[in-house]
Amino acid sequence: MGALWHGFADMGVVERDGAFVVARGEGPYIWDEDGNRYLDATGGLWFANVGHGRREIADAVAEQLATLAHYSNFGDLTAAPTVQLAQRLSELAPVPGSKIMFTSGGSDSVETAAKLARRYWVEQGRPEKTLLVGRRLAYHGMHVAGTALAGIPGNHDGYGELMPAARTVDWDRAAALSELIGEVGADRIAAFFCEPIIGAGGVYLPPEGYLTEVRKLCRDNDILFVADEVVTGFGRIGGSWFASTRFGLEPDLMTTAKGLTSGYVPMGAVFAAPRVAEPFFAGGVWFRHGYTYGGHAGAAAAALANLDILEREDLLDASKNLESLLHEHFSPLVEHRRVSEVRSGLGAVAAVQLADPSEGPAMVKALRAEGVSGRAAGQGALQISPSFVAGEEEIAAMAAAFARALG
Repeated sequence: MGALWHGFADMGVVERDGAFVVARGEGPYIWDEDGNRYLDATGGLWFANVGHGRREIADAVAEQLATLAHYSNFGDLTAAPTVQLAQRLSELAPVPGSKIMFTSGGSDSVETAAKLARRYWVEQGRPEKTLLVGRRLAYHGMHVAGTALAGIPGNHDGYGELMPAARTVDWDRAAALSELIGEVGADRIAAFFCEPIIGAGGVYLPPEGYLTEVRKLCRDNDILFVADEVVTGFGRIGGSWFASTRFGLEPDLMTTAKGLTSGYVPMGAVFAAPRVAEPFFAGGVWFRHGYTYGGHAGAAAAALANLDILEREDLLDASKNLESLLHEHFSPLVEHRRVSEVRSGLGAVAAVQLADPSEGPAMVKALRAEGVSGRAAGQGALQISPSFVAGEEEIAAMAAAFARALG
């Protein structure tokens, strides 16, 4: 029996069947320890935006680690690449002048935004604004706040009440948020957390006009709008750095991770618009929060090299092209008897929804037999989020493999 406890797994099944051990990766492909090659349909876990095996990023990290691996960002301490990265991200931010707080990943980023939203209202003299609102089907990481906010019941079943002042509303009706505001009062709501595209909950695209409507509701009712761009950020939305940029959302807070380093080193970042940052930068106020490895110097070096690649190789445009390719090649699968829906057409993401969600694990194994590494998200949704370096040949081959696996 192995010692490794896998996340999100039935460990009895893993113990019985063994693990799928990934040995190496290059571009849009991975290889198992037996030398078999697979198209990486999920881009790792939504993160391999520039593809696997980028020596440029590895070299940048190695050079930084040999110079200074990390120190701390507490107090007045920092390292040069961390300062450089924060400035670069601020210049890319959907809201000019945003401040950047680094974390170790997406769950950290959501937890940071949740605490910061509540603390912001305390500094505004409105401590009663504590309620945090999420959406059904949404995923916001696995820390306490993110688990409580998320709209995936299985992820918080069995833990009791994690955070009393948290509610969820329908994922696809702006009116649902309006109804909650009417029920509890805007003076109690601190923030609304919104994935522009629902990711781990099953890849659900926002209805036409939805994002604009909920953003306006938040602005009109003085509720902080938190864009959770852990999945959509750094080009995954297609054609823009962030969904918040593409849709003009101007978030008060924005959570990111994954594509920031393309998964080469764990790292996340919270973008705070000037409105939210101002009380903490005026002097005399401490936000007593942070992470030992937040702004890790080696991770910052990886992120800077990753951003260089994204810009130099025009990979935001490549992601926009993937938006069309995924829709073109995967939407015909809706005709298959095992498929109830194909969700595609926005960003470099898609999902093939199985009519019988219980077939998800078996379909993942069937895809491997056809040379594709995949994953079932939500309730039987086969996730597709390839590297931006995948072209039409790879996408066509991937769709053909899905068709064969569906039988």
